[in-house]
Amino acid sequence: MDASRKMVDLGKTVEKPKRFVFVLLNKFTLLSFAGALEPLRIANQVSGQTLYEWQLAGEGGETAYCSNGAVFQLQMGLEELHRDDVVLVCGGIDVAESTTKPVLNWLRRESRRGITIGGLCTAAYTLAKAGLLDGKKATIHWENADSFAEEFEEVELTKSVFVIEGTRLTTAGGTSSIDLLLKMIANDHGEELASVVADQLIYSSIRTDQDTQRLSIPSRIGVRHPKLSQVIQIMEQNLEEPISPSILASDVSMSTRQLERLFRRYLNRSPKRYYMELRLQKARNLLMQTDMSVINVALACGFTSPSHFSKCYRSHYNTTPYRERGTQATRLSI
Repeated sequence: MDASRKMVDLGKTVEKPKRFVFVLLNKFTLLSFAGALEPLRIANQVSGQTLYEWQLAGEGGETAYCSNGAVFQLQMGLEELHRDDVVLVCGGIDVAESTTKPVLNWLRRESRRGITIGGLCTAAYTLAKAGLLDGKKATIHWENADSFAEEFEEVELTKSVFVIEGTRLTTAGGTSSIDLLLKMIANDHGEELASVVADQLIYSSIRTDQDTQRLSIPSRIGVRHPKLSQVIQIMEQNLEEPISPSILASDVSMSTRQLERLFRRYLNRSPKRYYMELRLQKARNLLMQTDMSVINVALACGFTSPSHFSKCYRSHYNTTPYRERGTQATRLSI
């Protein structure tokens, strides 16, 4: 060990390490997995103790394929665990395809034994499919939020970086695993250890469960105008039942003409066009990530006429909703 590395004296010897079992679903995301594993390794290193142990598990117990093509050797299958284990299910691409019956049955069985179970990145879908998030708060990667909300109405979906709800943990993907694990390390062994682990990771801004996963609206659109941001936020919250430009303008104490000029100046499109693009983006997410009928997708995105929906979709994406759905089905079957 580097002599210059700061060590943390916990003031006690931990006799029994906490074990994490990482369940690697097919096409799991490496960044989310590594973001959860590395804080545990570093916590052991800087404390000089084995505070944490971990094993890699998965259906079949042999190998798991990452979304970037890397292959991981598993140490165990879907076996019965110790009651004080922590399970972290690692999701990624095409999580619905990777959420198999054996995985669901295993999660339900282990949850009945009171084990803490978490879902990293898209694996909140897997936990929800198993019924483990019913009546609870959860989060998932923003790209999957629309489809998740449509399928799991009994789950209170948030935009948080991570959520700890009793014995259920969920993260938004990417580096949010680091934030969750730093919080867990702080809860187990104190803030000082978590801070030193963060320093070792060159992680200078630790987020909490109060932080949201996406950039603020001004950062996303590259414009800092409070009324424009406010209108866009209202639009994003009302995609199923679109609000007219006149009402949007009234809500921010502007005239409709002023609102039109504001959108033209900063976004080079009308409010109506921008709103349409938001609704079509949600529609595409639902077509690609769920098995909802095209008609139901149209209704969920504020289109009362399937023909109008198809016309708008073709104009924006140069294909029809039906062909988009067919392309997705073909891709999943490869």
